[in-house]
Amino acid sequence: MYIYVIIAIFLCSALFYIRLAPTDVAHWHQPVQGSEDASMMGGAVRVLTADATALARVDSAAIALPRTVRIAGSVDQGRITYLTRSKLIGFPDFTTVEYSEGQLKMFARLRFGRSDFGVNAARLKRLQRAAVGQ
Repeated sequence: MYIYVIIAIFLCSALFYIRLAPTDVAHWHQPVQGSEDASMMGGAVRVLTADATALARVDSAAIALPRTVRIAGSVDQGRITYLTRSKLIGFPDFTTVEYSEGQLKMFARLRFGRSDFGVNAARLKRLQRAAVGQ
């Protein structure tokens, strides 16, 4: 019986840590690396040719996503980082979007775990549609 209580306490502690762990904004608000689309287990990078207003359109679309907040940057700065939390447990995912010299780069990645089950790539697909005005 005690082992079940210990396991329950451990699981609850882990969930509280995931939900309440502080965010080091400087760690996540970094330039997007890469010059082409890439997918990995924990995230995705998308690079597209875009006009100067694309970042503003993506910003509006990102803020409209459920459980998403802007944690750093602005359209005027040319780079913005967002925090999106999963519905059930509140797992944090970070998305950085930047515009420079006709290119819009987006990088969405998880903070905890190894696989995001394609959630970050799907988020970038929605933001890509906003970038091109669809």
